[in-house]
Amino acid sequence: MILFVSLFLLAYLLGSIPTSVWVGKWFFGIDVRQHGSGNAGATNTIRVLGWKAGGPVFVVDIAKGFAAASLVWATELMPKTSQFVNFQLILGFAALLGHIFPVFAGFRGGKGVATLLGVVIALSPLPAVLAFMVFLVILFIFKYVSLASMTAGLSYPLMLWFLFPTLPLSLKIAGIVMSLALIATHKKNILRLIKGEESKAYFLIGKKNK
Repeated sequence: MILFVSLFLLAYLLGSIPTSVWVGKWFFGIDVRQHGSGNAGATNTIRVLGWKAGGPVFVVDIAKGFAAASLVWATELMPKTSQFVNFQLILGFAALLGHIFPVFAGFRGGKGVATLLGVVIALSPLPAVLAFMVFLVILFIFKYVSLASMTAGLSYPLMLWFLFPTLPLSLKIAGIVMSLALIATHKKNILRLIKGEESKAYFLIGKKNK
């Protein structure tokens, strides 16, 4: 029990690493939460500071989610069993909780999209890659990061249920929960999309919004 609690706390601390906040403060002297969308994530870092800062933030945020979910290998649980997958899910939840409410940044974090991607890559690599491809396609067509993120998030559980029927039931249910949580964190973006006020992601290719 001590090992499982310790790994949960470690996963939370990994998720709590405020990559965008530290990069902004250490290398540029600004808090990205006070600029752009106000979100402490890779997208806003790219918007405010460019790819030179946002690229590494994106990679590290994915890595911390992947690393947190991979802590399951420190246990004696048998891979691919329901107990193994369930504890992976718990560790992934801890990492997301850390990213959204980081202890190292006053509990003001980001939406957790990149960290969630890292978690699902550890959980189910192929569905995760397919969901990321959905993200890229929607982003390319509509230019909205929020819309692409939500669409990819919704596609993930659908893939788990219909394209990968042999995966554990707990993972499929967790996929639905993750999707709903992702939508919940984007409620302000949804309102802006409905009103036509959401900013398009021209900044991702170095252009100003039209």
